[in-house]
Amino acid sequence: MLTIYTTPWCGYCVRLKRQLDAAGLAHVTVDIEGNPEAEQIVRRANNGNATVPTVVFADGTVLTNPSLRQVTDKVAPAA
Repeated sequence: MLTIYTTPWCGYCVRLKRQLDAAGLAHVTVDIEGNPEAEQIVRRANNGNATVPTVVFADGTVLTNPSLRQVTDKVAPAA
């Protein structure tokens, strides 16, 4: 399962969520505004910056502002 850390005003977040929905990739969205714990997760992943979208994968790896292709390549089963 993917977790996407986001804010309501982030256009890149809206686009990525829309693309993931269209691709049928399940994900959980966490708004970091007003959620200090979530914001700290994002800051730890991004050298102190609250950069969104930050995507955390089931294996704990992170991509910041990834393209749909980067996400699908990461979650695609190994051939």
